[in-house]
Amino acid sequence: MTRHKISLEEFHRMVEAGVFPEDLRLELVEGDLVEMSPIGKRHAAKVAKLTALFGPLVPQKAILFVQSPLVVGESELYPDLALLKPRPDFYEEELPQGRDALLVVEVAESSLRYDLQVKLPLYAQAGVPEVWVVDLEGKRVLVHRKPEGGGYREAEALGPGARLSFHGVEIPAEELL
Repeated sequence: MTRHKISLEEFHRMVEAGVFPEDLRLELVEGDLVEMSPIGKRHAAKVAKLTALFGPLVPQKAILFVQSPLVVGESELYPDLALLKPRPDFYEEELPQGRDALLVVEVAESSLRYDLQVKLPLYAQAGVPEVWVVDLEGKRVLVHRKPEGGGYREAEALGPGARLSFHGVEIPAEELL
């Protein structure tokens, strides 16, 4: 079997040409197209809650991207939520890069292994300073800070009773679980 890797540029041309159905959830991961699972109601509800909780930061302190593209190296990922550095054009001129992210949040209902083994190293390599992985099944939020190479120097698991904090927004962990 021969595999053909595609570049970020080729992927964008294919999207613009309408090669993929609009409702097809795809990520480009180091040249490979990866179809994402449909989002369940619990997952969707947690993303909606996060969006509401981080709303006060917009637009002065951050731009909120919800299930929208983030370019990390030669990959284009669609994190559940990304808080980006403010920009007057709201990233209309070019897609945000890892260096533009302040925080990335992934909600994992069935994707925990993929989020931790595939996406997290890509975020680290791209310099995303902080990543939260909300593990719905494990009832914990995995917080990763201080990227270095393909990993994070700081990692902690927070469960019910713990509080998460980002740019003045305080979130009880149980609200995300």
